[in-house]
Amino acid sequence: MYGHQRPVGFGPGVTPAIVKQLLGINVAVFLLQYLFPALVYFGALWPSAVWNGYVWQPFTYMFLHATRDPFHILFNMFALWMFGSPLALAWGRDRFLRFYLLCGFGAGLLIAIVPYLMHAIGMPARVDIPTLGASGAVYGVLLAYSLMWPNQTIMLLFPPIPIRAIYFIPFIFLWGLLFGPPNVSHVGHLGGVVVGFLLLQNQGLTSSIPWLSIRGLRHRWHRYRMRSRLRAVRREEWQAREERRRHDDHSVH
Repeated sequence: MYGHQRPVGFGPGVTPAIVKQLLGINVAVFLLQYLFPALVYFGALWPSAVWNGYVWQPFTYMFLHATRDPFHILFNMFALWMFGSPLALAWGRDRFLRFYLLCGFGAGLLIAIVPYLMHAIGMPARVDIPTLGASGAVYGVLLAYSLMWPNQTIMLLFPPIPIRAIYFIPFIFLWGLLFGPPNVSHVGHLGGVVVGFLLLQNQGLTSSIPWLSIRGLRHRWHRYRMRSRLRAVRREEWQAREERRRHDDHSVH
């Protein structure tokens, strides 16, 4: 299925059991948050708490969502269902689950580390703000989908325009930066993409996208240098011809 376009339609034709289970776990935890508000304190990712013994938070945060904003869990679960289902069908249960959890966990580690790195280089950063949500894991799924089916056309909801899957993640990153709410964890989103890319590259799934591989980038750089040199040679030849023409014209007069 790699590299081939999937049929046009709304949503996946089949929802695998692992996707249903992840959806059910996230919804169940979301409901439990209303009964036990302390879940946010113990389960959300607080960078300061992680380095003070709450080492489970880079894992548990991805199953919690903001109870004051139901669209938070709605959009995450919609994306998991829409793009995770075909991926789970292509990969199988164990491989998909391992990838999903590693993307979420890796993004959580970056969320815990980045504020302290910013402090180390003199930049302001807060270490006492919690992060929660499945976005890091979901962004990893979006990346895998866009590399599995790069030419698949996705019809966006907001704005309602078609876009190729390979351009989907850059678009939603830009959209989030320009129009997203101020409390969005861009580090978490980017972390899920970075971890997902490293995992996919280790599996060899980025090799057929030439500009995503080191070899492809090196090849494009060499082509760029050769074209630049060729343009420089042509420019010199043209200047030499112009000089000869002007000299010949001057000799005639």
